[in-house]
Amino acid sequence: MDTSKTMRKMWCWLIVFHLFVLYDFVHCITLTEVRVPKHTIRGHAVKLECHYDMEGEALYSVKWYKDGREFYRYVPRDEPPGSVFPQPGITVDYRCEVSAEAPSFQTVSDHGEMMVVVLPDQDPYITGGKPRYQIGDPVRINCTSGRSKPAVHLTWYINGDPAEPGLLKRYETRVTGIDKLETSTLGLEFRIKPKHFKHGDMKLKCLATISTVYWKSNEESVEGEKLQKAPTLESRRAVSADSRADRVQAASSNRATEGTDRLTASKLAIYVFILLASYRYTS
Repeated sequence: MDTSKTMRKMWCWLIVFHLFVLYDFVHCITLTEVRVPKHTIRGHAVKLECHYDMEGEALYSVKWYKDGREFYRYVPRDEPPGSVFPQPGITVDYRCEVSAEAPSFQTVSDHGEMMVVVLPDQDPYITGGKPRYQIGDPVRINCTSGRSKPAVHLTWYINGDPAEPGLLKRYETRVTGIDKLETSTLGLEFRIKPKHFKHGDMKLKCLATISTVYWKSNEESVEGEKLQKAPTLESRRAVSADSRADRVQAASSNRATEGTDRLTASKLAIYVFILLASYRYTS
């Protein structure tokens, strides 16, 4: 009889224990979503969202962390309920942590990544180009970005088509200043071929991008010099033209000489006639 009573008490305690376990399992807070933009620009406002379901529990606190360090805390019972803890940095990793009130003090957390972009202080510029090129001439130009964080990604285009990797000359990113901003440079080297000139000119464009927050380009249009005529052909034409001129000049000279000779003969005949007339008159 005592044994049966003892067994019933044990079963009751087991049932109560399972009910507590089930209660703790069902009533647990859930962090449903953390919304953090992928990129933002330095100095711009950004909205961070932390969505949670308390499942009947009372909220104790919501905390935001950057790179493992707390920068914002919300505790409903505090006055004021929000507290800010400033943290420096560029590339950040935000985590939202939600805690329940006593007696459970359950805590859940999730995170999102966001990059703070420092835009370039100037647009990309091209150096080393010439206004005109001929077939066979070498092209050696560079595209340089302004200082930024992270470094700008540069791309070369020839007549609207991306330049082949073998034509690119890559330089190391330069880090300058106390703010450690970065400058990118990308070279383009190739030899001019007939295919590069479309409608008499060639377009070279440099595109600078940082993810989806920055997109700038610079383009130069260069002319192709017209090919000179063959020197031998010019020489033959010059000789031919000079020969015709010489013949005309020679003909004119001959006619002038003949006219002069006729005039001299006429004068001589008149002079002889005058002498004869004078001689007869004297006699």
